[in-house]
Amino acid sequence: MAEVRAEIDRIDAELVALLAGRAGYIDRAAALKAASGLPARIGWRVEEVVANVRAEAAARGLAPELAEMVWRRLIDWSIAREEQTLGKERDE
Repeated sequence: MAEVRAEIDRIDAELVALLAGRAGYIDRAAALKAASGLPARIGWRVEEVVANVRAEAAARGLAPELAEMVWRRLIDWSIAREEQTLGKERDE
């Protein structure tokens, strides 16, 4: 059991590192959106990201419903982070 827990902890650390990297790109997207006058939430892009994640999850044997649930929460967090730069008044 200790070996399994160690591997879970290792994977968790990798996930945190990947999420931190993703957050950096969210900040870059916010800057680009600000310069282009785009809103934080772009509905078609949200759905595109979710569809991509569901497909990737299915291809890897992970429940697409789980991936969608996690990513919708991540997307909501990302949009809220972008709104700190853009302001909430610039919604789609």
